[in-house]
Amino acid sequence: MTLPVLLMLLHDASGVVSVDEQDPSAPQVSVLDLGVTRGDGIFESIGVIDGRAQALEPHLARLAKSAAMLDLPAPDLDVWRAAILRSIELAGSATVGSELLVKVILTRGIEDGDSATGWVYCFDAGHYDREREAGIAVVTLDRGYRSDVAETSPWLLQGAKTLSYAINKAALREAARRGADDVIFVSTDGFVLEGPNSTVIALIDGAYVTTPPSLGVLEGTTQGAFFADAQARGASVEYRAFTVDELRGADALWLASSGRQIAPVVTLDGQPVSADPAFTAGAVERLLAR
Repeated sequence: MTLPVLLMLLHDASGVVSVDEQDPSAPQVSVLDLGVTRGDGIFESIGVIDGRAQALEPHLARLAKSAAMLDLPAPDLDVWRAAILRSIELAGSATVGSELLVKVILTRGIEDGDSATGWVYCFDAGHYDREREAGIAVVTLDRGYRSDVAETSPWLLQGAKTLSYAINKAALREAARRGADDVIFVSTDGFVLEGPNSTVIALIDGAYVTTPPSLGVLEGTTQGAFFADAQARGASVEYRAFTVDELRGADALWLASSGRQIAPVVTLDGQPVSADPAFTAGAVERLLAR
């Protein structure tokens, strides 16, 4: 079979889920679906390398966590896991030597309805060689929240991977207007958060540092794999709050995501950042092989 592959997960009123292969070029979702009209839903993007789903269980755990935060029906993870693996299987020879993504979507369904809408979409991830090798230019942007927003205002859903991406897309457009490729959000009280679709990793005083989920950021699946590899190689890793000043003084910076794995930051707010191309290339190679 050729890409893309689409599997619809149809939920009936009793919560039973059936999985059906559908034509990805044909209409599948109602214009009344709250995922379309309100962005009321969640998603995950899972990297697939040579037919291997990366960090599948952490992605499924994060899907369940996001569903709970939004008071969505708890996803049957066995059904979703099987659908994800089935979509990769249906991709067939397209998986060989390729980098794919599987996007997993769960919405609240039709307004005033009694069932959720879900689908699994497997497609070509594209090429990230430029970002991995040449690095990316990044700007810091104020997210408009304090770093304790997840604790003080849980209804703002910081730390859930929701379909409400208008702000993230606006931030990336602002980065482009400033001549940059990507964004690192910072809190109003001066702490580093995350990118619109990535996790921040900083090398500070010899340790690899990332922001903890308690500050309202997503738990990074690729960042988690990077940390596991770093620890296996004898390096120190830390989950802790760190300031924008520490970010600007870091020895190296990366943004991690399921698609591009890790990309080194070469400029931050227009200022050069030290980079180690050989280290990044080795880290990417190991991440792709996991």
